[in-house]
Formats: sequence, C-alpha cells, structure tokens
Amino acid sequence: MQRITRYVVFELLRVFVVALAALTLLLLLGVLGQEAIRQGVGPAPLLQMIPYVVPIALRFAVPATVLFAVCSVFGRISSDNEVIALKSLGISPWTLVWPALVLAFLLSLLTVAINDVAVSWGKRGVQRVVLQSVEQIAYGMLRTGRSYRRQRFSISVRRVDGRRLIQPTLVFHTAEESTGPITFTADEAELRFDRDRNTLRFHMVNGELEGENVTGILRDEIVEIPSPLTDLSGRPGDYPLREIPGQMQLQQQVMERLEQELAIDAAFAMTVGDFATLQSPEMEQRRVRIKTETARWYRLQTEPWRRWANGFSCFFFVMVGVPLATRFRTADFWATFAGCFLPILAVYYPLLMYGTDRAKCGQLPPYSVWLGNAVLCVIGMLLLLSMRRR
Repeated sequence: MQRITRYVVFELLRVFVVALAALTLLLLLGVLGQEAIRQGVGPAPLLQMIPYVVPIALRFAVPATVLFAVCSVFGRISSDNEVIALKSLGISPWTLVWPALVLAFLLSLLTVAINDVAVSWGKRGVQRVVLQSVEQIAYGMLRTGRSYRRQRFSISVRRVDGRRLIQPTLVFHTAEESTGPITFTADEAELRFDRDRNTLRFHMVNGELEGENVTGILRDEIVEIPSPLTDLSGRPGDYPLREIPGQMQLQQQVMERLEQELAIDAAFAMTVGDFATLQSPEMEQRRVRIKTETARWYRLQTEPWRRWANGFSCFFFVMVGVPLATRFRTADFWATFAGCFLPILAVYYPLLMYGTDRAKCGQLPPYSVWLGNAVLCVIGMLLLLSMRRR
C-alpha cells in the first residue's frame, strides 16, 4: 500500500511541478506584457515587478496545473489497466484516489496563502513600482507618441527636449462633470511626480488656463493634478486576511455612526416641520454615502470566503478530475484535460462569479461564493462512488 501511495504522489508531484513552472512562466510574461502595454513601463521597472507578479501568476496557475497533473497521471494509469489490475488483486481503487485528495487538500491550503499574498502584497508591489516610475512612463509616451492619456486628464506636446515639454496642452477633467474640463496651455513645462502627495506637478511657463467658469494667465506656476495611478490601500479586496476582521469592525462603526446621525437629523426636521430638508441634496448625499459604506461592508464580508473558496478549488477540481480521467482511459493527457476542464469551466466559474457578485451586493450571504465548489463536490462524490462500484 505504501508503495502505491508513494508512486501516485511522486507521479503527481513530478507532473505538477513541471506544468506549474511552465504555466507560471507563461502567465508571468503575460502579466508583465500587459503592464508594459497598459502603463508604458520600461524594462527596468518590469524586472522590479517580477517578485510581485509571481504570486499573482501562481494563484491562477496552481488550480489549473493540479487538474492537469491529475488528468495526466490517472489517465495514463487507467489506460494501462492498472486500476483493473488493482481490483483483480482485491485492492480498492481508493488506494489510488486518497493520496491525490490529500495532496490536493494541502495544495488548497497553500493556494489560499498564495491568494492572500497576491492581493495584499503582489498588487501593492506592482502598483508601487509603477508609481515610482510614473515620470519615466509619462516622458516615454510623450517622446514616442507626443501624448499621454489617462482617465482624468490628457497631455499632448509639440516635442520633448530633455525634461522640457515644448508647447504642452493639458486637459484636466474635474470630479464634477457639470463643470467641464479645464485646459492648460504653455510655452514649456516640466513634469514631476510628488510621491508624498501622489500628485503630478506641472511647472508651466508663459501659459493660460481656460475652463467653463474660469480663465487665467500662468506666468511661472505649478499646476498640480491627482496621479493617474491610485494607491491600492483601503480597498476591501486588497487587505490581508488577518486585517479584514479589524476592518469589518471599523466599517460597522462607521455605518452605525452615519445611520444614527442621519436618523437624528431626519427626526429633528420632521419635529419642526421642515420637510424640505428631508429631500435636500445634502440629505441625499448622506444617503448615498451610507449606501457606499454598506457596499464596502458587504465586500469585506465576502472577501475571506472568496479567498478560501478560490484556494480550495484545487481540492474540488481533483475530486472531479480523478474519476473522469479514470473513465476516459486514454494516455492522451491533453484530451483528458480538455474533457475534465471544459465541464468544470462551464459549471464552476459561472457559479463562482454569480455567487461572488451577489454576495458583494448583499443579495446573498457571503458563503454563497462556495456555490461552485459545492456543486463540484456533489458531482465529484457521485463520480467517485461510481468509480468504486465499477
């Protein structure tokens, strides 16, 4: 029995490690290439991103590669009639199955940790590298394409002379859509990034500003606008698991305070007969603020369940993959993998996205993110039981 266990574990680990290295490298190159295209990052910042991108790539690579390893190993074992040989000796097929399930359980715990590191450390690290390189990114785009565009602003220049932007035109869109954009033009300007305040500072010489309700002359002025790259801190999905309970407690206190203040002011307005205040823009903004904070509360509630559900997809993939690969009885591991992964893709991921989306909205409880895993668990148990009877 121990020899069979060692054999199954060794074969699974051998295929898993090789496939994981290949897929992680492929995803690593894909993520770095996406950042290079989207942010205009140069070679040096891309090299600095590699340690942060590795856990981001692993969080997607591990579930896929563990399923690939199971399909490869158990498809070959079944095609060589080793399962039939074990049955003929009076040995239960579970002797082959349980080492794979134990290994998948341990990998699931590891994947939960990788997910936590990827979102709380990896994403922030990538963003930090991009923030530190924002001047280089902007100047690089302005030299090559003479324009640099982001969501809130765009800048175009006639040419770039060292750090001098010749005849720049800066169009900045304020947070209030009704006010319209503000356009800055100048003979020349220089761009600096203020890391402490996370803003872009344009030192403009001999320029003008023009907007819907504002005009002015810029002799030698600093124009400061928010950085196009925002800090990740404060988003519910980017806290480590250990910090989420504390953030939930703080968020609950914020919600209770806002609701109490609104209730007191509304009760006072009704008492004095000031019904117009109840429908005032200020009261509406406070209601919107409560809705925003409530949505953040739902996201904080959902996040731990989501990370554990994503991590334990490895275990449930194996529960379904082992009996399916055994049934296919072919050494063609690509055909076996496609036959296992496509049904999982059609069932698991839609349920995961549905449960996550509804839980974040508060329409379903946070454990609904396990809906996809629960369905795979039921299917896997039925397939394993049928495998034992056959």
